[in-house]
Amino acid sequence: MFKRKIYDKLLEWKKTSAGKTALLIEGARRIGKSTIVEAFGKNEYESYILIDFAFAPKHVLQLFEDMNDLDYFFLQLQLQYGVSLHERASLIIFDEVQFNPLARQAIKKLVADGRYDYIETGSLISIRKNVDKILIPSEERRIAMYPMDFEEFLWATGDDATFGLLQHAFNERIALGEEQNRRMMRKFRLYMLIGGMPQAIQAYLETNNFEMVDQVKRDIINLYEEDFYKIDPSGKISTLFDAVPAELSRNSSRYQVSSVLKNSRASQLLEEISELKASMTVNVAYHTNDPAVGLATNEHLEKFKLYLADTGLMVSLMFKDRDFTENTVYKKLLSDKLPKNLGMLYENVVAQLFSSKGYRLFYYASYDPERRRTFEVDFLLPEKHKLSPIEVKSSNYRKHRSLDEFREKYSDRIASPCVIHGKDLKKEQGVLYLPFYMAPFL
Repeated sequence: MFKRKIYDKLLEWKKTSAGKTALLIEGARRIGKSTIVEAFGKNEYESYILIDFAFAPKHVLQLFEDMNDLDYFFLQLQLQYGVSLHERASLIIFDEVQFNPLARQAIKKLVADGRYDYIETGSLISIRKNVDKILIPSEERRIAMYPMDFEEFLWATGDDATFGLLQHAFNERIALGEEQNRRMMRKFRLYMLIGGMPQAIQAYLETNNFEMVDQVKRDIINLYEEDFYKIDPSGKISTLFDAVPAELSRNSSRYQVSSVLKNSRASQLLEEISELKASMTVNVAYHTNDPAVGLATNEHLEKFKLYLADTGLMVSLMFKDRDFTENTVYKKLLSDKLPKNLGMLYENVVAQLFSSKGYRLFYYASYDPERRRTFEVDFLLPEKHKLSPIEVKSSNYRKHRSLDEFREKYSDRIASPCVIHGKDLKKEQGVLYLPFYMAPFL
């Protein structure tokens, strides 16, 4: 099992909750929810029972139909799984809880009973579809889990020191030097290619073969698409997902729904977009009509951009219908020779890093009729009572007209303008130039 930051959050929940709440871990499939929770049960409790509702036998599922006799319920679980439960020292895990809504409803009564702790895991897109007729427990605390971030990736490769040193360099605004920057960018590009899915990272560590890594990621993409068709047989959600790379490569100021689904508008697909967002397989950046503190109050639900939640999956999705040998991105990105039209991979990974830190994504675009051009700021991050406009540059970082125009137009609202690029850290004329591997520190 890889070291994951969410483990500390589980420890905090166990300590502060003291059995008064259950924990629901939301996240896309294959990001390691089951693995981390089972490890938590092994390490932090005298015993645990994991009920995987995707494969649980019928008589276990039937136990949740009548929860009036909890003594009988717990006795049956212990007999079924061959585990002795100890009061206030055992954990019961409801894995893939979306497959048994009654188990989620039972949380209210189980938490009130107080004998054991409870953690639920599941894909939110399926959970939402299965709660129409059940009582959602108020005793449920939720946390989100994301693909492995850059620091976790470094940990997985045996590097426990680098990220802390980068944090220090960022805090003190220290440039690493050209040679060290090249070395760090190569590591970061490797992370972009492999991504943060634990199975993909494991494949890389075991085989050192990008083709094997790519196959793992293709399997995950196929799994996602099967899930999409289960909740939306029309195929709209799957089509919207598959088109993310193409829409980003257009360099448009929004995701053009009409170009993906003919005769459709974003206003007609708000439910599908909501379901796709709930799956946590994508990150959604909404346009803000008035870039000021309180971005959510000015978001434009029909004007948005979609990013894949994992950039490694994006690399594979771009060539999903072709043989791996045709996927030139691996070689070109690793050698820093990525074509300009694929620079959106860098924008995607920044969106991924910001989302994993808990930021809601917003951007701003405005058309200037006199100059006949649109200026666009890729991301807006709140900083105290102001905003930090972020522009992502995969090349030619010295020119950032959109950021300059935004600074001029909204000078009284701006905290720390930033350009994220592939070169070393520097600050010049009020703009912080930050290498991609330091983006997590914003």
